[in-house]
Amino acid sequence: MLFYYLAPLADQFSPMNLFRYITFRAGGAFMTALLLSFLIGGRLIAWLRSRQGKGQPIREDGPEGHLLTKKGTPTMGGFLILIALTVATLLWADLGNRYIWVVLLVTLGFGAIGFLDDFLKVTKRNTAGLPGWLKLAVSVVFAVVAIAVVAEASPAPLRYQLALPFLKNVLVPLGLIGFFVFAVLVIVGASNAVNLTDGLDGLAIVPVIIATGVFGIISYFVGHSVYTNYLQLHGIPGSGELAVICAALIGGGLGFLWFNAPPAMVFMGDTGSLAMGGALGAIAVIIKHEIVLGIVGGLFVLETVSVIVQVVSFKLTGKRVFRMAPLHHHFEKKGWAEPTIVIRFWIIATILAMAGLATLKLR
Repeated sequence: MLFYYLAPLADQFSPMNLFRYITFRAGGAFMTALLLSFLIGGRLIAWLRSRQGKGQPIREDGPEGHLLTKKGTPTMGGFLILIALTVATLLWADLGNRYIWVVLLVTLGFGAIGFLDDFLKVTKRNTAGLPGWLKLAVSVVFAVVAIAVVAEASPAPLRYQLALPFLKNVLVPLGLIGFFVFAVLVIVGASNAVNLTDGLDGLAIVPVIIATGVFGIISYFVGHSVYTNYLQLHGIPGSGELAVICAALIGGGLGFLWFNAPPAMVFMGDTGSLAMGGALGAIAVIIKHEIVLGIVGGLFVLETVSVIVQVVSFKLTGKRVFRMAPLHHHFEKKGWAEPTIVIRFWIIATILAMAGLATLKLR
């Protein structure tokens, strides 16, 4: 919004030229989302607590300490991130950029799915929520709509192609159907992977912030011809604007972490985790770095694989590989303190983020 109103004034008042720079507007989006989170966070949490009464239902088959330490904590804290992200993006982004609207569609759409799931859990006082098949079906619909817009907007030579990290000019043709199937798996898979990781105070939001920071940098590079030529990347004109929405997500995420740090005053809930994962997946598809998302978000992948291995092993052999899945609960069962697990997982997420950034140069 500010881009449209203030950037044209640069000819009359030179300081307004700042609004033409993505980096300046990304900084503005970050600060707006962060400050807005601080301003409304306490009131939003108080309102959620008053509406939810006993807070988020805690799994009775989960780690024993959760029933004592987490009982009564309100959920749906993802609302805080979504509000901050949306306001900051609408204020600072170039709203004529269709990629911005694609990411907002996926983020808010998946957030709505998560809200309904959280709402049912709170009102029915159980952990069931929406039926799994319904969550998956609606998620796929949102993803397909977003992918259709992305495919139409993508440069013709890159359309329906898969770019491989570490290789300069290699593109794997997926075809129309193959590309849609793959992109849906990336977006929906990322959404559910973040959701599975969100099981301890602060565990999911920091890796989300780290991954978003990496993809904000990559988006800026991919959308800038100077960097695409120097780094030999596949350029996506207009994708640099995604750095603004990434900055807004980071600001909103840090604001949420203020209240979600152990011991958490509020849980993200599916409202936040599904939305944040979907946003990362959509950005990865737009900038042709889907495989890099698997590296940067390797922690989310590891958590998801632990659940798959656990289920498959139990169904085939009747035995469990882990004491409990997802993986963070396995370490809780082994006696690790919650802050120890959370901080060590943050360290892993940081290492994987550095590995993902390295793919930009190692070609």
